Amino acid sequence: MQTFPKPLTPGEERTCLKRMQEGDREARDILIERNLRLVAHVAKKYQGTDYEMEDLLSVGTIGLIKAVNTFHPERGSRLATYAAKCIENEILMLFRAGKKYNREVSLFEPIGVDKDGESVSLVDVIELETREVLEDLILEQDRKELYEAFACCLKPQEQTVVKMRYGLFGTRACTQREIAKMLGISRSYVSRIEKRALKKMAEQINAGC
Repeated sequence: MQTFPKPLTPGEERTCLKRMQEGDREARDILIERNLRLVAHVAKKYQGTDYEMEDLLSVGTIGLIKAVNTFHPERGSRLATYAAKCIENEILMLFRAGKKYNREVSLFEPIGVDKDGESVSLVDVIELETREVLEDLILEQDRKELYEAFACCLKPQEQTVVKMRYGLFGTRACTQREIAKMLGISRSYVSRIEKRALKKMAEQINAGC
């Protein structure tokens, strides 16, 4: 059984929520990571259905991210209570859709818009501190396959963005904003390049490089 990070104490959660409201993205990522156990708890209710546990966990995590991004502690409810509803709603949407979300759909599932009006997906909101979670949910491929897809199907600009974003070839992993500043382009444009590149890599891996 997959193990998940220990949940935050009430005090730790309040601290992270306060930091997140002040714009601290690391605190937001901690809230996501430390509530992954809740995703598994909700998803277990739907074991034995037409969907594998991996599908349920992937979709449930999207619900968790939505919950953390939209939670307002001043309204008096607990994050876990609010998040459980969001996680379950996301899973029920999966059932209503009547089809599986594959990893590619989960990665690029729109979950809102940013301040520039650009669509925001799962890959946009999971930052570097939760990169392992992203890889577990989405990429789950042999590292050799990833590098082969990187080399054979990406344009130079796409390679640059992916290399900088994920710290490939010994480089330092960067946020989208850092990449945008270094390349002289907008963060939303970096996001579009990254999403396009990861989609191409996923398609290439599925097809065989």
